[in-house]
Amino acid sequence: MRRRGRRHAHADEHVGHERWLVSYADFITLLFAFFVVLFASAYKDSQEVRRVAQAIHAGFQQMGAFDKGNNLPPPPPSMGEHDGTAASAVDIEELRRQLQAAIGQEIKNHEVELRVTPEGFVISLREMGFFNSGQAILLPGAGDKIKRIANVLLQHGLVIRVEGNSDNQPIHNAEFRSNWELSTARAMAVLLLLVDDSGFDPKNISVAGYGEYRPIADNSTPDGRKQNRRVDLVVVASVAKASAALAAATKPVPPTAAPAPAEKKTLVQRLASSFKR
Repeated sequence: MRRRGRRHAHADEHVGHERWLVSYADFITLLFAFFVVLFASAYKDSQEVRRVAQAIHAGFQQMGAFDKGNNLPPPPPSMGEHDGTAASAVDIEELRRQLQAAIGQEIKNHEVELRVTPEGFVISLREMGFFNSGQAILLPGAGDKIKRIANVLLQHGLVIRVEGNSDNQPIHNAEFRSNWELSTARAMAVLLLLVDDSGFDPKNISVAGYGEYRPIADNSTPDGRKQNRRVDLVVVASVAKASAALAAATKPVPPTAAPAPAEKKTLVQRLASSFKR
């Protein structure tokens, strides 16, 4: 009888240990989920939140917490991630040919430069063909050049960002206190002409002024500074592609199914075995 009593006491003690491990494992799981929710709430970028959620989901799958068939939806594609350029929906070669036909003389005179960057197709307006030094008023005839460019861009339904840039030479006159103000004022002058005189939809155009901080050439030489004094028209995307990306980004994410009780039990058992070690 005494041996049986000792066996029962030993069995109860063993069961007691298993029970607190199960409760502790549940508490740790809930605490982890709580911090994940806090992190997701503080993170504003919906695409990054989805990537983090996918990484966490994959980690739980490896631990056996979720069914492998229960996958999170992929994050919406960002504009231009298919081929490395933001204007991937645009036929670049066709757009280049049309621009060369419209402003071929300005390209030969090095007043306008066409190039492709990771951000998109860029139409670079050099200072010498559009502005006087240290000023943001368009030169006579500059508006006609920009209108010819706008007529081509409008045929393709493009989203444009107008970027003002300068060299690193300090400026301080009655109109501008810094290169920031000068570059932004020049970009605004081009933007207003595109919207007011060329019929660009204000929803499809934006403006930025970078001052001297985005050079494309060496500011230590006169030729390099000349190249850096420019206003860039950056083709961010086509309107159709931008609308599709926006719709995908704002599409509600379907709720993820909760893990089955049997799978949760497997996770608890693994945690319990790790504590025993």
